[in-house]
Amino acid sequence: MPISPYPSPLRHHPTTGLHRPPHLRSPSRHLLSRRTLAAAGLLLPVGLLAACSDPAPSASAAPGGGTGSGTSGSGASDGGGAPASGIDTSGTQELIRAESDPEIAAQLPAEIADSGVLRVGINGTSAAPLSFLADDNQTYIGSEIDIARIVADKLGLEFELKLTTWENWPLKLEAGEFDVVHANVGINAERLQKFDFASYRAAYMSFLVKKGAEGWLEDPDSLSGRIIAVGAATNQERILTDWNAELEAAGKEPAELKHYSSDADTLLALGAGRVDGYLSPYASLSFIAARRDDFELQGRINAGWPDETLVAGTFAAGSGLAEPYAAALNALIADGTYAQVLERWQISDEALAESRAHTQENP
Repeated sequence: MPISPYPSPLRHHPTTGLHRPPHLRSPSRHLLSRRTLAAAGLLLPVGLLAACSDPAPSASAAPGGGTGSGTSGSGASDGGGAPASGIDTSGTQELIRAESDPEIAAQLPAEIADSGVLRVGINGTSAAPLSFLADDNQTYIGSEIDIARIVADKLGLEFELKLTTWENWPLKLEAGEFDVVHANVGINAERLQKFDFASYRAAYMSFLVKKGAEGWLEDPDSLSGRIIAVGAATNQERILTDWNAELEAAGKEPAELKHYSSDADTLLALGAGRVDGYLSPYASLSFIAARRDDFELQGRINAGWPDETLVAGTFAAGSGLAEPYAAALNALIADGTYAQVLERWQISDEALAESRAHTQENP
């Protein structure tokens, strides 16, 4: 039986139970909130933001060539190669959990504290190891989900998983359908006009190459005259286009950029030597390299190049969630639970030493 991309909400109960005790509740808000209006169907969604940061490659057999193109869906985690190096992709994997912290929970907005639930939107068409279907092709797992779950635990809230897509998360978040989005969202100036953030991971990109490939891809000069696969209309394509402009201005040969319509086509091209490398988000390429013995990673580029950015939990502006969320993340960093999640998914290289709230007033 085919699985609906929008199943009933998936809930996980922390040891603290569903409802917040009275002494942890904040004063009630006045007027109707986004959450209340959304539940009643009275809040219309507002403008969609341009995709300035991109979803990762799909979780299917090949390295994803459709980053940000919307051409590939969430696949099961068979990976198409050797079994993952120590990565459990089963639907019955043991969940990483955290203890609640009443002092941090007391900082929650009243409406969320009273509901006892954290509604988390994830990209249902994302990739391993971020958010993807487990081997049972039914259970959503991944680092984005694990981090959101342990934050809910720390805040003493029930965890409710809700699926969305990269194109629709801004609309649905502003419409009040989620409290937070975990979808590999990078902080940038455009998003800060509409959303608040709590950072939880560095944002890098790398090149996937054939193992033992000559040279090292990491900057404009290293790409001169090379053939590079990249998702069309993505942030990484923007970076490569800017690098080509630098090369041409210096009188050097630019890289040839290649787009492929499917993950399998990208993998075949890379394996056959028709392209020299594939630029995409580090987390997903690292997962691919861990599952195969014929590819490896080269270089590391901040996804905000020429500036820097971070991946963050994303909230409606003024929701009041960014500060307690960052406080919960810092507690999880301090007690080691955060590190356990990143180690499970082999993305410890993107660990942060500290989380903080990012708003338009305090970017």
